[in-house]
Amino acid sequence: MRLKKTYKFALKTSFLITVFLTLLMSVFLYLFYTINILHILFFAFFTYSFSFLIIQYRVEKFIYKRINKIYKDLTLLESTSFRRHSITTDMATLTRQIDKYAKDKKLEIETLKVREEYRKEFMGNVSHELKTPLFTVQGYIETLLDGALKDKNVAEKYLERANKGVERLIYIVKDLDMITKLEVGDLRLNVTTFDIVDLVKSVFDLLEMKAAKKKISLMFDMDYKQPILVKGDEERIQQVLTNLVVNSIKYGHQNGTTEISIERLIKNKVIVRVTDNGEGIGKEHLPRLFERFYRVDKSGSRKEGGSGLGLSIVKHIIEAHDEKIYVESEVNVGSEFSFTLEKA
Repeated sequence: MRLKKTYKFALKTSFLITVFLTLLMSVFLYLFYTINILHILFFAFFTYSFSFLIIQYRVEKFIYKRINKIYKDLTLLESTSFRRHSITTDMATLTRQIDKYAKDKKLEIETLKVREEYRKEFMGNVSHELKTPLFTVQGYIETLLDGALKDKNVAEKYLERANKGVERLIYIVKDLDMITKLEVGDLRLNVTTFDIVDLVKSVFDLLEMKAAKKKISLMFDMDYKQPILVKGDEERIQQVLTNLVVNSIKYGHQNGTTEISIERLIKNKVIVRVTDNGEGIGKEHLPRLFERFYRVDKSGSRKEGGSGLGLSIVKHIIEAHDEKIYVESEVNVGSEFSFTLEKA
């Protein structure tokens, strides 16, 4: 069995003390008394055992007190966690413990810093998203109050624009509310069996005019003659498909295409792919693409509209179904978003 270093230290020290005291006693007995080998052996054994216990106990207490003081003084390590374990004075073990605690704390600090950066960025994005329509509404109302209200045509036009600003605010707040409910699990899914092919067709019909403005073709990769039944919340999956197709139209090129394919992944899973040949997304943006308000375009342009929450909602809806969503993209080539569903 491998001995701790402190035990080795105590054993060797005890041995040296025992040898010294035994020799001293032997000389004393030789000079003044007769030497009895049994007495000397008993004395050596007793001295060795007693020395070992005293030395080991004192070394452990000595090192423990100082290590524990370091824990408290630096506030880097939790002394309560230290006390849960049996006392060890093996310096190699203590070093490993300190390194482990230090690395854990360092990781916690780095994680907190990253979260703080995300929090600041998120608050800035929320502020920007809400500020724009609020200032727009405020501007039109102030203009009306300053006298434009007397001109019926101007008043009607400004009220319509102010109403659009309010609608955008409501849209953002509703999306934020949905994400919050999805994150805390308050949004219940109405899981049913439905035909994913029919659902895609209804999304195409809904967005046909929007796509036509940019001359973008909405199509399947093949002719699906048979229904493909899946399990899920049909309304939420429709929202997922709508958000993905709307994004492909927003960032698609004129005369481009948005193609949807439905493939059998494994025995009880299908994967739905939404592919376009639009602008594409840089690899550096992909890890954060599903964050709330995260924008690939850092210029702050909002010409395409939207709440900036679409992809975040998509991710949360798919994860609420215990499914996965994936993205692959290449700049100036196009993007492919795909997600899995349980087959009925």
